[in-house]
Order: sequence, then structure tokens, then C-alpha cells
Amino acid sequence: MQKENCFHLGKITKPHGLKGEVQIWLDVDEPNNYKKLKTVILETKLAFEEHEIEQIQIRGKKSILKLKGLKKIEDTETIIGAELYLPLNKLPKLKDKQFYYHEVINYQIIDQNQKLIGTLKSIYESTGQDLFAINLDEKEILIPIVDEFIVSIDHDKKEINLNIPEGLIDVFIS
Repeated sequence: MQKENCFHLGKITKPHGLKGEVQIWLDVDEPNNYKKLKTVILETKLAFEEHEIEQIQIRGKKSILKLKGLKKIEDTETIIGAELYLPLNKLPKLKDKQFYYHEVINYQIIDQNQKLIGTLKSIYESTGQDLFAINLDEKEILIPIVDEFIVSIDHDKKEINLNIPEGLIDVFIS
């Protein structure tokens, strides 16, 4: 499995108890979607490889993971700080206006008047507000990703229709 065919699930943060369990941070919206995992891919300093799960206890974003073969706390030393990944085909199905960031890159951004704004080149994630980064005539336009702005997403046409507040685009092109 190659990293570009995977999505980031979270991170191993610290040992949990003495029997080889670890605490994980699930960087997902719905942690309960992952309570039946059988395997997970770990990215450590030395490897990017799949591991069998013995047990997973979903406790919200901070959860407990027990990998097969880890019997004591000392066994977890090499995986603390490891990033967790899953293959893209393990992503839960979404509905309506929901989307995964990786799947909408290069979509066309259309405003409420059916006018092409530009091409979505990137998404900037931050603690305050995630942003669409749209390329318009070699200028970068940043639009907050909020439900109120998203009218529809057409995955077949590779388009996102937005209701952009009047004057927001002018800030970037004037």
C-alpha cells in the first residue's frame, strides 16, 4: 500500500496501561465509523505498513487501540507518535453536500449566478476556519468552507456550486 492511496486517520499519542495498548487521536468527524476496523496502516520513522488490530475502543476522538503482537508497554515505544492511515476505499460514504477534501481538488468552482470562479487548487486546514484556495487568473482566492456557502456538489461534473457573499471575491481581485 502506498501513502497516496490512503487517508490520514489519526495518530498514536501515548501508551495506555501496561499491556501494549496505546491512546490514539482520531482526526475524523465521526469516530464511531471506525469501531469495526480490522487493520490500520502505521507510518513510523522506519516504515509504512499495515498492522492487525486486536481491539479498538472508540471513546470519541481520543480512543484506545491494541495491535496484535504488542503485549507490554515496552512494545509500544517504537510506535508512539506514529501516524495512522487507511486505504481510500475504507472512507465512509457521504451524502448530499458532504465531501472529502482530497476528492474535490481541481473541481470547478461556480458561483450562484452560474459564473465560473476558477479551479480549486488546494484546501487550507486550520483550527479557525478551513478555506478553499481557488485559482482565478493566476490569483489565489480564499473562500471559507461553511455549509451556508455550499449550494451543491456535482461529482460527475466535478463542480462545486457556491453562494459566495457579495464583495468577497473583489477583495482578492482588486
